[in-house]
Order: sequence, then C-alpha cells, then structure tokens
Amino acid sequence: MSEEISKVYQPSEVESQWYTRWLEASCFKADENSDREAYSIVIPPPNVTGVLHLGHVLNNTIQDVLSRRARMKGKEVLWLPGTDHAGIATQAVVERALRKEGTTRRELGREAFLDRVRQWKDEHGGIIIKQLKRLGCSCDWDRERYTQDDDYVERVLNVFVDLYNKGLIYRGKRMVNWCPVSQTALSDEEVIKRPSKGSLYYMRYEIVESPGEFLEIATTRPETLMGDTGVAVHPKDPRYQKYLGKHCWRPFPRQQIPIVADEHIDMEFGTGVLKVTPAHDKADFDIGQRHDLEVIDVLNPDGTLNALAGAEFEGMDRMEAREKAADKLEELGLLIKREPYENEVGFSERANVPIEPRLSLQWFLRYPSVPEATGSVLQGDITFRPQRWVKTYGHWMENIQDWCISRQLWWGHRIPVWYPKDRLAEIQSGELDEDTVRSLIHVDTQPPADAEAWTQDEDVLDTWFSSWLWPFATMDEDTRKKFFPTTDLVTGPDIIFFWVARMIMASYTFQGELPFRNVFFTSLIRDSKGRKLSKSLGNSPDCLKLLDKYGADGVRFGLLRIAPTGADIRYDEDRMKEGRNFATKLWNAVRFRQMQTPVDASVTPAAPSIYALDILGKLDALEDKLETAYQNYRFNDIANHLYEFFWSQFCDWYLESVKNDLGDSADPAVKAMTLETLDRVYRRFLMLLHPFMPHLTEELWDRLGFAAEGQFLMNEDLAATRPPWDTQESAQAQERAAAIYEATGRARNLKAEYQLGANKAVRFVLKPTVDWVDEETDTLALLIGTAGIEVRADYQPEKGVPAAVTAVGELYMPLEGLIDVAEETKRLEKEIGKVTKELEKTDKKLANPNFVERARPEIVDEIRQRRTDWQKRLEQLEEMLGNLVG
Repeated sequence: MSEEISKVYQPSEVESQWYTRWLEASCFKADENSDREAYSIVIPPPNVTGVLHLGHVLNNTIQDVLSRRARMKGKEVLWLPGTDHAGIATQAVVERALRKEGTTRRELGREAFLDRVRQWKDEHGGIIIKQLKRLGCSCDWDRERYTQDDDYVERVLNVFVDLYNKGLIYRGKRMVNWCPVSQTALSDEEVIKRPSKGSLYYMRYEIVESPGEFLEIATTRPETLMGDTGVAVHPKDPRYQKYLGKHCWRPFPRQQIPIVADEHIDMEFGTGVLKVTPAHDKADFDIGQRHDLEVIDVLNPDGTLNALAGAEFEGMDRMEAREKAADKLEELGLLIKREPYENEVGFSERANVPIEPRLSLQWFLRYPSVPEATGSVLQGDITFRPQRWVKTYGHWMENIQDWCISRQLWWGHRIPVWYPKDRLAEIQSGELDEDTVRSLIHVDTQPPADAEAWTQDEDVLDTWFSSWLWPFATMDEDTRKKFFPTTDLVTGPDIIFFWVARMIMASYTFQGELPFRNVFFTSLIRDSKGRKLSKSLGNSPDCLKLLDKYGADGVRFGLLRIAPTGADIRYDEDRMKEGRNFATKLWNAVRFRQMQTPVDASVTPAAPSIYALDILGKLDALEDKLETAYQNYRFNDIANHLYEFFWSQFCDWYLESVKNDLGDSADPAVKAMTLETLDRVYRRFLMLLHPFMPHLTEELWDRLGFAAEGQFLMNEDLAATRPPWDTQESAQAQERAAAIYEATGRARNLKAEYQLGANKAVRFVLKPTVDWVDEETDTLALLIGTAGIEVRADYQPEKGVPAAVTAVGELYMPLEGLIDVAEETKRLEKEIGKVTKELEKTDKKLANPNFVERARPEIVDEIRQRRTDWQKRLEQLEEMLGNLVG
C-alpha cells in the first residue's frame, strides 16, 4: 500500500497529474512495427478553432473507451487525432472581425486575408485539443494531423487532378444552393430543411391576347417575379387549355411572357398556375430549359436585388423586397389576397439563413466507386450500429447526385486549375462546351511554365473534399500497412452523407478497400424538454465548467450511463453529479480497504466464505456481461453494469457482510481471506472500470500497491486476471449468499413496517428450513441490524408476531418491549383510513364510464394499477393491526 488516501476525492488533483505521467511515459504511442493485433480509430476532426461541446464529450469518450479497452486486450492501438481547417466557419469568423474594423477581405486582398486567417488559427487553434486532453483522450498526439498540413494539402490537390484526368470532375453552369451570407455554393447536405411560416400570395397576370382576362397565380416569392420569363400550366388541366400558346403580361418590369404546358405542374397547388423564374428555382430552371425560356437573374450574390429587378428594388434585401413587391401588386390591382402559409425552406447550415437557388458556374464531382461503397454497407462488410442507418444510407446512395465541390471562399484548398488570361472571360462566361474548356485550361498541382500568362481559379474545395480522405491520408505507408483499414469509426448520424459515405467511396477509389469495419453512430443529445442543445436556446452546458465541477471521469461516466444505443439522450446535469458520486463511492471504498491493518504474512488465509465466492462469482458474471455489451457497442449497459455491481452488490452487500471479519478481534485466517478477496475484487474491478474512468482507476491502482515499478493500469492485460473456480462450489455459495441477502431484505422490511428500521435492539427468531444457516446467523444479524438471531426449529410463535417467509426459513420479530401498542394501533388505524380514502377515489374514477371510455388507455391503466397497489397496502396494514391486537 502507498500513502494514505485522503478523506475527500479531489478530481482536479488526480486527473492532471496522471495525464501528464501517461504522456511522459508515451503510453498512447502506437508502434507500426509491433507484432500485436492492430486496433485503430481516427478521430472525426473537430474544427481547428472550435471548443468542446457535449457532443464532442460523448463522441470522444466512446472512442477513448474503445481504445483503452483494446490496449487492455493486448492490442497495438492507434487512435489518430487531428483537426479540420473548417473553411466556411473559420472564414466567416475572420470576416466578421474585419467588418468590425471597417474593411472586407476584398479590400484586404487574398494573401493578406489568408495571413489574417492563419493568425486567427494560431491564436485560437489548438484549444479543443487541450480540452480533449483534459477529458482524458488517449490519442497518439505525436501523429496529430491537420487538413492544412503541407503533405495533406498535396494529397488533396493530387486527388483533384487524378479525378479530373479520369473525367469525374467537370465544370458546369448548374442550379446550386447559394448562401447569401457566406456567398458560396453549398452541397445539398449543407442545406437544412426547416418548417417556415410565411404567406402565400395570390396575384393575377393579364392575358395579352385577351385584355381584361387574367390568370390567377399563387406564389410564396413575389420578390422574384421581375425574373419571370414564362407561366406554366399542366397540359391536362382543362381550366387552362384555351390559354396554351398565348402570352400574359409580367406586371413589372412590364413584359410579354409565354404560357406553356409542362407536366411538372401540380394542378392541386394554389391555382394550378406557376410563374416560371428560371434563375431562382431548380424546378423552374428545368422548365425553362425544356421550353427555351430566358434566364433573368434579379438577385445579387448577397441576397439583395440588382438592376434587372428595376430601380425601385435595386439594392433592397430580398425579404424586404417580398413585401414591397406584394404592395406594388396591390397598388396595380393585381394582388388578390395574402394568406398564412407554412412550408419547408432550405437554410444554410452554417449561416442559418434561407438559401437561394442560383445558377452558377461550379466544379462538380461524379462520385466514384458507388457500387462498391453501396455494397460494402448493404452486404455487411461495414457494420453500422444502430443497424437502422443502413436503410438511410442505401436510399441516399441510390439517389446520389453529383457533388458540387467548389466554394467561393479563400480559406481552404485552392482549386489547382489555371486559366489562360487571354481566354479567361470566354471561359468564365460558361458558354463554352466542356471539351473546349478542357482543351484550354491547365489542371495540375503546379502552375504552367509560363505562369505569368495564366491565372489560378479563385475558388477553394469544399471542406469535405479534404475530410473524405481522412482515414488513409493521415497515415504514411508503414502506418497504413499496420493500421488500415481502421477498426471503428465513431460519429454522428447527421454526417452520414457529408462524411461517412464519402470516406467509403474515397477509400475504395484510392486504396482499393473499405476504410473501416464498424461505424457507431452516437445519440443526439437533447435537453429535458426534448429540444436539441444549442447556444441560441441557452440549454447547452459549458463543458469545461462540468469538468471542473464533477471531474472528467465523473462527466464521462455520467454521460455514458444515459446514452442508450439508437435513442436520443435526455441530458440532465444530475447524472453528471451521479458520476462524481460514483467516483467518490469508489474512492471511499478503497480508502476503507487501505485503513485495514494487515495480517501477519505467516497466516494462511481461511477457505473463501460463501460471501467471498459469491462476490467473485458476480465479478465473473460482470466480466461476461461487459464482454457481450462491448461486442454490441452498448456503452450505457456497460456503465450501468459497472455501477450496479460496485454500488449494490459489492458495497451494499459484500462489504456490509464482512465488516465483522475485519475487526481487530477477528480470526486472523478469516481476516486474511477477506482482505485477499477485497484485493481480488478491487484489482479486477479497477481494470474493468478503467476505460470509463481512467484517471481515478489509475490513482487507486497505484494507491493499493498494484502497480509494478514504471507500469500503468492502462497497460495491464485483462485476460490475465480471471482465476479458475470450482464452479459447483461457487454456484452453491452464490445460492446460499443469495438466500441470506433475501432474508436480510425481508427482515429489514419487517423492521421498517413497524418503524423500527434504526432500532438495533430488535431480536429475531429463525425457524430454519436449511441446515447450513447456523453458520451464517452472525452475518445475517449484522446485515439486518439486530441484537441477535435465535435459531429454533421448534419455535411456536404467539398469535400476532410479525413474520416473513424467507429462503432460509420463517423469520419472526417479537415486538414485546419494542413498541407502544396503543400508539402503534392508533398510527395503523390512521394509515388505514388514508388508504381507504385513496381506494374510494380510484374506485369512483373506474366506476365512471365517461372516464374509462374517454381517457387515454395508459391513464386508465395507471389508475387501475394504483388501485391494486392501494389494495395490497390496505391488506398489509390490516394484517399488521391484527398482529397487534391479537
């Protein structure tokens, strides 16, 4: 044993010193030359300038649990850390800072702006890495990667060039999702659909060929009507057959536009007439292409209206212009009505504003290795947990669209394409066909020899275009030979398309195999009201404050206990408190062991008692349960099994049962056996708990003297700790211990019923049904909290003596001298009166047909159960009263 354990557990004192010691001893370092079985996992790279939130805590705790467990199973473990440059997010932060200074990135210039971003990254980057270390993450920090590392950038650009040369990357003018705040294109996966309340505007367009006759049109976006170049109806809609081939007047700027027939039109929506604005809606663009309609873009990139919208609208924000356009229609007598309307609107994930469909010249990728990536998941080569995400993945892969990979940003991986300056305007117009453009441009990681005659593409690649290479681009060749494909990926289901699917495709394309074997999707964390945690709602806890308040181990354990596989987490800070309380319980239990005076080494320990064999057997069962739960990635089950074993089975039962065996007057041989059993339990339990609470277990391992010189608990071999047992003897011992514990519970209930729970003067008489119980009465009395137990096979109780039937016999509790019969009678009669009234209430409700027929079934069932419980309680009280009055 080392120095005495302090009375109070202080996580801050324990956690920092052990993490430092692990780092100094290179405990997290992976050896690619090891002959051990490999286990590997790559961290989902957080934003380089990000800070820890509860989702990070959950995700990285699970990764750490898996990594630490694998080490203790004898595997060579690589947990590879790193960060992402986070193109849009990081650039947005720096641009906001520039606006406060009264300038913009354009005024600053590209290189000066990138210097500012790098400066921001140097000042604020790395915070989250420090916070992950504070959490206890056992990553190989010597291998930390960053998506802007020089060799990583080179790999990303080479991939672009390779895919371009294979004809999979092309440039085209397409309708894209446009963020007017970030002023960049977004992929479909970066657009979040949300219900949005607005208005549906009913307006009318006059028929050119029939003055005074109008078509009624319903729209949610009157601010774009200045870009209308047609009106469409369904070819089979009888209401509008006579107008096909004719024209109507666009109200402003006033212009004749054709009326066309298109099967895309929904005859049931609004009036069945659609104003066609090809520049501002994907479906409208497709209709325009089919009918050769002009494309008029009336919006600027920042979401304001441009000169084509007319002088009175130019420069106006699109939302402001919506109401102004409706007002103008009303002035012209062309607005019929406005009515409330709710529909799904796409929002930019980063900027949290409605996106704009925008016709734009962008770079696109035709996804490679789609059949391989689809089959690997659907056929089970890659296992998804929970399994339901396989269907979601398969559906997306079946309906996959080309990926818009260019972003109108400066921070990121600049697209390695150069344009000849003398043909630049022609190329940028988007009018040239793809083959012509390919013949003119230079695509390479290096500029052309006559660089001064060329200009590089201004755009950068989508951040996910670098992240999709993460599992293998982060490793050198020797590391990949040992650790690739990786074993597990832990991530959120919200990026199953952004990242998981794309990594699988990239891995098959560039490595010829799958990137990982298992994907575990973490739970979504919500507050007690079921709302997603967010800063705007003020319901997202400060993780650093939680770590300071409850300790990293307390937070880890508390969070995983409430993280059911496949279901959302309802966050409750009290559970973090429970995690800390569990740490304190363990601390105090080990302190209790350390306080015991040792037995002379010459004393031979007695044979294990039934309680020793029982707790060791339960420890075996715990280990088996944990193994099964680990195989199924059921981390909350693991945490709850650990909690239940230690708090209930070990502390509440075993420790209480052996206190008489540890006193100074105890038989030395029995005491030696008990101390030996305690040490066996602590040794194995600390090893099993370590992945969840690494700092605390390492400290207690050391304090108990289990650590060899220079060795750590985290590197101990789990397989070497389970001793062989005489299974028949162990089973019999567990059966007997269970009988004693069951009898204890029944005796405690008897005491509690008569309000004698704390009274140790109570005596019991046991009429035994098993012959071995004589040897255990001292322990039974200790557990019950009684002055003693008299074993009498011939006992004939007087009428009314409270009794309980137990697995070891009939247990009687004579009441003479323990209670005031008159007072107890009065108490029971009062309690019977209360229960009777409650029964009458429930009976009245259940007799009411209106309640039974109209109330929700679960409410009726609850009332029926309540009646059953009250009835049982009444019978119990009446029996107790009968015992008193005879």
